[in-house]
Amino acid sequence: MIDIERLNYLAKKSKIEGLTDEEKAEQAAIRREYIDSVKASLIAQLDNTYIVDENGEKHKVQPKKKQ
Repeated sequence: MIDIERLNYLAKKSKIEGLTDEEKAEQAAIRREYIDSVKASLIAQLDNTYIVDENGEKHKVQPKKKQ
């Protein structure tokens, strides 16, 4: 589980007095976990998203093809 309070504490501390190398590594790990969680949530939401055309037909949202 992501410890948002700890992440916020480390962010405030970094602005005020700086972080130790250990705290910087902890902050980076928590940030990565948070970002991965947000991305997974967004992907799950988009996987269940449909667009209804003017004829009332549902079309599943498809990811764009990379060029």
